[in-house]
Amino acid sequence: MTDPDFTWPVRVYWEDTDAGGVVYYANYLKFMERARSEWLRSLGVEQTDLAERDGVVFVVRQVEVDYLKPARFNDALSVTCALAELNKVSLALTQRIERAGEPLVTARVKIACVTREQFRPAKIPHFIQQRLGC
Repeated sequence: MTDPDFTWPVRVYWEDTDAGGVVYYANYLKFMERARSEWLRSLGVEQTDLAERDGVVFVVRQVEVDYLKPARFNDALSVTCALAELNKVSLALTQRIERAGEPLVTARVKIACVTREQFRPAKIPHFIQQRLGC
């Protein structure tokens, strides 16, 4: 398997907050998406290349999120991403958003590999499975 936790820093901006001055709940999903994209990039997987060369893309199939504590404007957050499960056409990741080591959000995200054109399930390319240590 890969390194247990990939970490990506995120700063909270005004645009991320709601009328109550805390991060709007859907924006945590955006933070996690950025971390997943950077995690793939750290493995040498560029999603645009994957779509053009291999004809496949990754899509979110399922998300389970637990909101523990709010983040606020200007907070420096760490978003982690760790592989929890891998099969032929999908993978599951555990993700956390923390502020100074304090957990704010935890999630389990299932990602499916699908064909670029028809969005039908497709095998995860072998080179990605190798980079994931499987």
